[in-house]
Formats: sequence, structure tokens, C-alpha cells
Amino acid sequence: MRNKKRACEELGILSEEYSLSASTTQEELMSLIETLNQKEDIHGILVQLPLPSHLDEESVINAINPKKDVDAFHPFNVGKIMIGNYDFLPCTPAGIMELIAEANIDITGKECVVVGRSNIVGKPMGMLLLHQNGTVTITHSKTRNLYEITKKADILVVAIGRANMITGDMIKPGAVVIDVGMNRLADKKLAGDVDFESAKDVAGYITPVPGGVGPMTIATLMKNVVKAATL
Repeated sequence: MRNKKRACEELGILSEEYSLSASTTQEELMSLIETLNQKEDIHGILVQLPLPSHLDEESVINAINPKKDVDAFHPFNVGKIMIGNYDFLPCTPAGIMELIAEANIDITGKECVVVGRSNIVGKPMGMLLLHQNGTVTITHSKTRNLYEITKKADILVVAIGRANMITGDMIKPGAVVIDVGMNRLADKKLAGDVDFESAKDVAGYITPVPGGVGPMTIATLMKNVVKAATL
């Protein structure tokens, strides 16, 4: 949140933070969202997830005006992404697509593997790669023979939430490896879902943690806010 607020300040975007207590009720949160929906000078609404367990996350997301849904989590926006006619894209997958494009990597016909099937990263990531003519496989905790699948990937996106889960021997030589993970180790250091040390000499391209995907996520959020202001 601190980095998001800093980015807003740098770009001249007004940001308002509502830090609610963990005991906030569903009714109180829904009321706040409705108030922000009605404010003409607020163009984007972001609810930092995950929410406390007593709050219904789905209802909260559904309550946000789709035109102010700068996270692109509302079912209306998710549906538009599925058909390729969208206003906003989820920030992390869209940021990853920008990274791939800036590296002049052609996705067409490539074997693309996504590790993780979350609504925030995994599922939309697969869809964006598909829109760019990639051949996409989405894997998850129930996938058998994960090693064999990741080893075939020309483009490997890892968003599983387990530190150093993907090791160098699971990566195709020369592959593009995008690490979405952000895990805090026992020594307080940050680590991705990919074991960077064993992967960096195998991969053709690899993103670090921190400093790889994270800044792109924030940049895409700012892009979504600017676009929301024009809708």
C-alpha cells in the first residue's frame, strides 16, 4: 500500500486511504464502498486483499462499480477479459505482459505454463497469454508430473505462493521465467516462488524478487486509474 500511495503522489493522482479495524462488519465495509461509488472525484476503488475471514470477499468485490474496479476483479470486468474486449486488466498479469513485450519476446505458438490458478493472477494470466496466441497450460496443487510440464515451458509464470518451489532442473534451458511469488523466509528475507540461484543459469530471462513483477503491478494499477478517469 505504501508503494501504491507513493506512485500516486509521483503521478499527481489523489489517493485516499481507509484503514479499517479487523473487526469491521460487512455492512460497514459495503457502506463505505457505496459511498465511494457515488463520489464523482473518485475514479478508482481498490480493496486490499485478503480480507479478514468474517468478511465475504466476493460480495465486497461485486459491490464495486465496474467502472471504478481498477483491480479488474469484478465479474463484469472478468467476463470482458475472457472475450478480449476489456476496459481494465488485472494489474499483475498485465504488468507481466508488458515485461514480455518490452523484452521483444513473441508469445505466438510458444508453450506457456502458469503455475497457480488464483483469480488474481493464475487464471487471468493464462487468458492473456492465450489472447497473444500462446499455447497455455495452467497447473496447480493437484497437478500430476509438474516437473514434466514446467520443463516444456518456453514461458513459465509462477504464482503458487511457496518459496523456492520451482528449481533450475524444472526449467527448460533458455525459457522465460516470471516469478510472481513474494514469500518471507525465517531469516526475514524475501524469496520468490522460483529458486533464483539454481534457475538463473538455466533461464534465458528471469525476473528477480523483489524488484521484478512488483513494480510492474503498481505501474499497471496507475494506468488503470488514469483510464478509469476517462470512462
